[in-house]
Amino acid sequence: MAEEKENKSYGLAWFLAGLGVGALVGILYAPKSGRETREDLANSAREGSEYLRARTKLAADEVSAFVDHSKQQVAEYVEKGRAAVDRGRVQWEDFVERGKSAVAEQTSRIAAAAEAGREAYRASATDEKPY
Repeated sequence: MAEEKENKSYGLAWFLAGLGVGALVGILYAPKSGRETREDLANSAREGSEYLRARTKLAADEVSAFVDHSKQQVAEYVEKGRAAVDRGRVQWEDFVERGKSAVAEQTSRIAAAAEAGREAYRASATDEKPY
């Protein structure tokens, strides 16, 4: 695409150069009066400026379309990013809940084992008789 735009700008430059050379040759070799030559130059200048306006409008329209398309793509990427973040957040919350459940379960098992150990110790301490 850059190469195409580069070719267009070269084409425009060559067009303007040709317009200038043509005007110069026309002035030098034209058998017209000064008034007629000035009118021809003015007409050529008007045509050149109209051409430039048309090309500028076309280029502005192309840039505008490119910007609109780019904005749409950026919006799509942002939406995809948000969806990925939301999925990650849900997974993270699920992992945290699983971790909390595992910790609570292990805590209760350890507490039950410690209590069973205390009870066993108490039972063995009260069952012991001095010799």
